[in-house]
Amino acid sequence: MQPILELYNVGYTYHTTAGETVALKDISFFVNPGEFISIVGPSGCGKSTLLNIIAGLLPLSHGELLINGMSRGDYKEPVGYMLQKDHLLEWRTIYRNITLGLEIQKRLTPEAKTSINTMLKTYGLYDFKDSYPRELSGGMRQRAALIRTLALSPKLLLLDEPFSALDYQTRLNVANDIGNIIKQQGITTILVTHDLSEAISMADRVLVLSHRPGTLKADYAIELSIEPRTPGSSRNAPEFRDYFNAIWKEVDNGSIEGTSGIPEKAKKK
Repeated sequence: MQPILELYNVGYTYHTTAGETVALKDISFFVNPGEFISIVGPSGCGKSTLLNIIAGLLPLSHGELLINGMSRGDYKEPVGYMLQKDHLLEWRTIYRNITLGLEIQKRLTPEAKTSINTMLKTYGLYDFKDSYPRELSGGMRQRAALIRTLALSPKLLLLDEPFSALDYQTRLNVANDIGNIIKQQGITTILVTHDLSEAISMADRVLVLSHRPGTLKADYAIELSIEPRTPGSSRNAPEFRDYFNAIWKEVDNGSIEGTSGIPEKAKKK
């Protein structure tokens, strides 16, 4: 199976009038089709910078990045990017917000409209398609933003703290809803988050970055003995706390002194 995303010794350096700042250094990992990856690490370690590089918004300073075996510059398919803020346009209805990207790309075909209506019905927003963003709750706005992103049919979806602006209860519910939607669609996804519980509950693997310059410290395969596994049910799995404690030590203390006391499933790959 060819990975959908491959990074080899990726690095990025910010250049300012005050000098250079190395944000990322020698990042290497791959993501298989359909995988859900979470990336965690200390504040300022370069998590969002890494997403911006994958999205093509920032150039590589070092290394190589491939999507479907092609260099980032040669890959022309859409990469979905969902940010912390939903960025819905207040003067457009929910439906017209969702169709905006397709309108710009001149891809708003009858088939695309049918797909959008199906997603609106499936995810509980069809009755609000003619409403304006200000008339929706925060969770409903985020679901609308996700449908807008999925309408472009991306093979790769990037999520940068998409739930952090929501209150705690809404955040749990929306993360569960959106996590299930992504799994059902089978979309390869990378989530950046500061919330370790969120990272573990949603992901197949959790990558841990070090303090700046960000390097890849650990790669945890998340295996939870709970069925059906959803972002909500995952938090009740008996292994959940072990993963949380192991990853927290990586983020908080810099490194783990050995792996004693960490169950086999919670050890690094």
